[in-house]
Amino acid sequence: MAPVALVTGANKGIGYAVATGLGRLGDTVFLGARDERRGRTAEAALRAEGLDVRFVPLDVDDDASVTAAVRTIADTAGRLDVLVNNAAVKLERAPSPPSGCSLTMVRDTFETNVFGAIRVLLATLPLLRRSRAPRVVNVSSGLGSLALAATEGSKYQATPLLSYNVSKAALNSLTVQFANELRNSAFKINAVDPGFTDTDMTDGATRTPEQAATAILRAATLPADGPTGCFIDEHGELPW
Repeated sequence: MAPVALVTGANKGIGYAVATGLGRLGDTVFLGARDERRGRTAEAALRAEGLDVRFVPLDVDDDASVTAAVRTIADTAGRLDVLVNNAAVKLERAPSPPSGCSLTMVRDTFETNVFGAIRVLLATLPLLRRSRAPRVVNVSSGLGSLALAATEGSKYQATPLLSYNVSKAALNSLTVQFANELRNSAFKINAVDPGFTDTDMTDGATRTPEQAATAILRAATLPADGPTGCFIDEHGELPW
């Protein structure tokens, strides 16, 4: 029986690359997107490749939307094996000093990057518990590492984005909290830094979404003896 996966924010960029990768591995992939036109277009492109990809309307900021999406997955597949919390926003442009960031921007960023991830994870937990090998990947960023940000002269210290960086640090923390709760189970829950990637949220990046998806796909398909409660990239474990 093919694994069942949900990827949020999957109509473009890294999310689309992850949905593509999981589909090519043989998963049934629910492609979550809040824009129906873009979601349908992405679904059609991947189905034309012969992949079992199914668009599901999903706005991670909205309780009713998340509930409806989870109900669709439950009615269609009955379980969920892989959750990739990819949907995110970055409302600041680097460089942007923390003192120049409004509280409204912080709230808006947290609504998607933190509360949205929690909302989806809580809603999908019952379906993930039905899996023999549930995997949760929270797509984070090296900018969320406190250790790297505190490293003198590092590129992370030179990019002090208050709303985005703090939201990713919070995402890392919630990863650890859920991993600790579920540590004595089959769950593997990790945060992944995909690297500085050429997407709508970045300027000057040359890394492709396909390259960025590599570490995410690895975390989404971990074996039974794989790590949990870790912060990783394609090279290995990162400092919190």
